[in-house]
Parts: sequence; C-alpha cells; structure tokens
Amino acid sequence: MTSQPPAPQPRASVPGRNGSPHHGLHDHSAQGQSLEGALQQAGFYPRLVADVVADALDGRDCVAHLVHLETHFDRAEVRRHITVLVLTEDMLVITHVDDQQLDEAGEQIVAQVSTESVPVTQIRSVVLSYVYAQPQDYKPSDPVRELTLSIAWSGGQRLDMGPASCGDPQCEADHGYSGTIAQEDIVLRISAEADGLQAVQDAKLFARALRAVNTGSTAPAPHGTSTLPQRPRPGVFGNRLSRGHQR
Repeated sequence: MTSQPPAPQPRASVPGRNGSPHHGLHDHSAQGQSLEGALQQAGFYPRLVADVVADALDGRDCVAHLVHLETHFDRAEVRRHITVLVLTEDMLVITHVDDQQLDEAGEQIVAQVSTESVPVTQIRSVVLSYVYAQPQDYKPSDPVRELTLSIAWSGGQRLDMGPASCGDPQCEADHGYSGTIAQEDIVLRISAEADGLQAVQDAKLFARALRAVNTGSTAPAPHGTSTLPQRPRPGVFGNRLSRGHQR
C-alpha cells in the first residue's frame, strides 16, 4: 500500500489584497527586482522577513528597497544576518534579522529581529564610497567594483584610531595616535564579486532615491509603487540601532 503525499494547502490571503498575501511586490523596476523577489532570492527566512517588514511598514508603500545578506563563520558555526532597508515617502524602515543555533546539532534555531523607523527629515547624510578597478582605463560604461553606503540620522559618530607616524620608516619615536571621525548609524558594503553587479546597481539607485526624498527633490524614484500587506501596528518601533556591517 503506497501513501500519497498531502496536497499543498493554499496560502491564506489578506482581505483587500486581491487574494495575494504580498500583493504589489511582484512589480519589477529599475532596481531589477521587487522587494518580495529580493527577499526570496536572499533565501533567509523570506516569509518571516517579509512579514516583519510588512509589520514595520505599517501600511506605507515602498518607494525603494535594499536587501543585503551577510554570512559570518564563528568557529564551527555559521551565522547569517540580513539587513532590509525600505524607503517610503516619509520614512526609512530598517529591519535586521539574525539567526542563532541553540544546540550543537542545529535543531533548535532562533531568529532575532529588530526594526527601526526613521523619518527621512531626520537623516543627516547619505554617503556613497566607490571602488573602481583599473581607473587609468576608465570608461563611462565600467561598473562599480564595490560600494559602501553609510547613512547617519542620530548624530552618532564612529572613531577609527591608530598609531601616528612621521613617515620615516626608521623612526621609532612615539608620535601618539591619529584617527578619523565619521557620522554613521548604518553601513552596508556591497561588492560585485560577492553580491553581483545588479546588487551594486540596486544600492546606487536606492541611495539616489533616498537623497531625493530626503532633500525634497522632484527626481523620480527608481522603484514602482509596491506594498506589503497592511497590518494593525500598536506601539512604536524598536530602539535605535547603531551597527556597521562589514564583510
């Protein structure tokens, strides 16, 4: 006697969303993918992350988005972290999700979620740093090899310090310390080698849309209107996060 696999159950729909739990997220744009498509491609608990982002958006429409997945190796454990930036007309919504194993077998896993909502009027700066290969042979069609996006809104600063030197390789005197101060609340590094050329281009388009909304520019945003399901949202967003993500 052979057993038949259970028939797949249809996913529950959200009232008022044309029967689709994520209606409006399948639209493609200049960013290359919809928000839902980007979450699916990242493959990091896409249903959970989509639900968390929908809750944080509180019914607002997505103007532009950026999804960035990082993987870190801690001894024998692999840790992953996803950062989702969603820009609306008046807010920048930041979502962080980490997972962690509670046992050696990896059977017990928990996901830690943090969300933050920042009014675009409070954003102090948007900094883009580029890396180009072979600049002596640069052509306008050359892609960016690596991009770092830094966003500051709280006035928090990062101080990088190191031993100062006088330039003489034989000098052993103590010249104290020198350093640089950078204003940033979140830093994302996207490279063509690790994330793909489209990911770098998406980050550029997201930063452009963020600048346009922040400065009140009338420049068109790169992302078509897309929404996640509306959900009742009592209370406020999570506490301010201040983390820099580097590979």
